[in-house]
Amino acid sequence: MMADPVLVGSLGALVVVILIFLGMPIAFAMMFVGFSGICVLSSLDAAMPVTASTMWEVASFYPYTVIPLFIVMGSFAGSSGMTRDLYSSFEKWSRRVPGGLAIATIGACGAFAAVSGSSVATAAAMGTVALPEMDRFKYDPKLSTGSVAAGGTLGFLIPPSIGFVVYGMLTEQSIGKLLISGIFPGILLMFAYMSVVLVWVKLWPDSAPRNLEPVSWREKFAAVNGVKEPLFLFLFVIGGIYAGLFTPDEAAAVGATLLLALSFIKRKLTWPALFTALTESVRISVMVLMLVAGANVFSYFMALSTIPVQAANWVTSLEVSRYVIHAMILFIYLILGCFLDAISMMVLTMPVVFPIILALHFDPIWFGVIAVLMMEAGLITPPMGLNLFTVAGVAKGVKLETVIKGAAPFLVAIIFVAIILTMFPKIALFLPNMMRG
Repeated sequence: MMADPVLVGSLGALVVVILIFLGMPIAFAMMFVGFSGICVLSSLDAAMPVTASTMWEVASFYPYTVIPLFIVMGSFAGSSGMTRDLYSSFEKWSRRVPGGLAIATIGACGAFAAVSGSSVATAAAMGTVALPEMDRFKYDPKLSTGSVAAGGTLGFLIPPSIGFVVYGMLTEQSIGKLLISGIFPGILLMFAYMSVVLVWVKLWPDSAPRNLEPVSWREKFAAVNGVKEPLFLFLFVIGGIYAGLFTPDEAAAVGATLLLALSFIKRKLTWPALFTALTESVRISVMVLMLVAGANVFSYFMALSTIPVQAANWVTSLEVSRYVIHAMILFIYLILGCFLDAISMMVLTMPVVFPIILALHFDPIWFGVIAVLMMEAGLITPPMGLNLFTVAGVAKGVKLETVIKGAAPFLVAIIFVAIILTMFPKIALFLPNMMRG
C-alpha cells in the first residue's frame, strides 16, 4: 500500500525540527530527511542520483563563486582600515546631533555594508571602532551596543548581500536584480535606525552626551576622504552589475581584487590576516553551499509530498486579502528568528513559502527584499541573534542582556520598513526594472 505523500511530508518536516533541536547541523538534517523521504515516496534508486547530482551541481555551479568572493571582499575591507576611516568621517558630520556617535555608527555600518556581504563581519568590525568611542563619552551601553548590533544587520540587505545570493540560489531568481533591489530599502532602513536613535535620545536625554566640541567645516570636508574608497568600490562593483558590465560573480572578483590591491598599497594586510580572510571565506562558503544543497534535496522531497502545491492552493482559496497571508508569513519569520540563524531560516522555509508567494501573485524579487529584511530581524532577535552575540563579545564588560535590550527598539524600525515596502513595492523594484543586460 502506497504511503500518503502529505503525511510523509508532514512527518519529515517534524523530524527535521526534532533533529535540529537535538543538535544536528541543519544542512545534514535536511539532506538526511530529504533523502529518506524520497526513498519512501519513490525509491532508493531515485534518492541516490538526486542527492549526488544536487551536491555536484551546487559545488560546481560557477555563479555560486560569488559567495566566497563577497566574503573575501568584506575581510579585505576590514583589513584595509576602512572601518576606522568610515566611522571618523560620519562622526565628524554628526557630532553635534543628539546621539551623534550612535548615528555615525549606523551610517558607517551602512557604508561598510556596501563592500561587505556579511552582517556579522560588519557588526564585529564596526564594534571594535565605535564602542570604545561611545564608552569614552559615557553613552548608555544599551544605546551603544544596540546601534552597533542593528547597524550590522545592514550588511544583510545593502548589496553585496549573501542573503540575496542565497535567496536567488533557492528560488532561481536573478541574483543581479536581487542585489540591486536592496539599495533603496537598505538606505531607508539605515535612516529608520537613525530615527530610532533620535527618538531614544529625545525620550532619555541622559543616554547620550551633549555639547561635544564643534567641528569646523574644513575638518568636515576633509573627513569626506574616508568615504571615497568604499563609495568608489560600491559604484564600480554594484554599478557594473546594474549597467550589465559584470555578472555578479565577475563583479565580486573585481571588487575582491581591488580591495586586495588597496590593502597591499596601504601596507595594512599582513600574511596572517590574508590567511585568516581566505580560510574564513572557505569556511563560510562551505557552510552556505551545504545548506543550499540540503535545502535542494529537501525541496525535492517536499515536491514529491505535494505539500507546497496543496499549501499554495489552500492559501489562495481562503477568502482573505493576500496581504493578510503576507502579514502571517512575516509574523512566522519574526518568531523563527528567535530560534534560527538567517540563512538556515531561509533554506528551511523557502520550499513551502515561495510557491505560496507565487500563487498569491507577489513579485518574487520584491519578496526577496522582504524575506531578507525579516532575516535581518532574526539577527537581533534573542536568543539566537548572531549579531547580539557578536557585539557582546566585542563590547568589554557588557552583558548579553544589555545588548538584547539595546537592539529591541530597532526591531520596530525593521517592521516599519517592511510595512512601507509592502505599501510601496516600487521602492525595491524601481532599480531592478531599469537594469540593463
